[in-house]
Amino acid sequence: MQQTYVQRIRVVFRKIGATRYTSHLDVARTWERILNRAKVPVDYSHGFNRRPKMQFATATALGTTSDCEVMDIWLREEREPAEVQEMMQSRIAPGIEIREVYTVKTKEASLQAMTRETTFRATISEGISAEALKAGVDKMIAAESIIRERKAKKGKIKSYDLRPLIFDLALEEHDGIFDLTMRLALEPGKTGRPDELLKQLGLDPLDVRIHRIKLVLDHGDKQITY
Repeated sequence: MQQTYVQRIRVVFRKIGATRYTSHLDVARTWERILNRAKVPVDYSHGFNRRPKMQFATATALGTTSDCEVMDIWLREEREPAEVQEMMQSRIAPGIEIREVYTVKTKEASLQAMTRETTFRATISEGISAEALKAGVDKMIAAESIIRERKAKKGKIKSYDLRPLIFDLALEEHDGIFDLTMRLALEPGKTGRPDELLKQLGLDPLDVRIHRIKLVLDHGDKQITY
């Protein structure tokens, strides 16, 4: 089938406020509405159920906000990135803030294939004692392996080792409130999830403020941090 797009645009945005309670699927649908209402000349898939050609680097779990969400869109008409940003900004939804818009190579690898690591900050104000939290973090850092289970396809339970997926942990306290910074692996088939780490510490992830503060993509000859 003949290629119909002529340009690939990368959009870096924040997901804040009430979007904490918005699923990744609903965020994607929100962006579809923004692009449609702003009349951005986005390319569409072929077939009966045509969808705008867009791609996210990674999904953000329900209950999580972010400073560095990355999305690519493919355009059927060439436009200046600043113009595209202005068009989208005119129809932006509450809780979404555009940080940057620029052009990338149309044949560049998929965003999912380029992700390497991500960093979250979890703000913990209740649900665990200071001593238990500090001891749990120290134990996790010192552990050689942390075996956990998660649901796989068709409801099957899969065991995996969480420890190799944790690159670094740092705990800070401010007036009885703890900030746990978690630097985690983010590669296909090798993803450290902040909710799993918090559960290992005996915390309910929905009782914790989780915010993505960094995302690293591998561009072959260099890594780019968002």
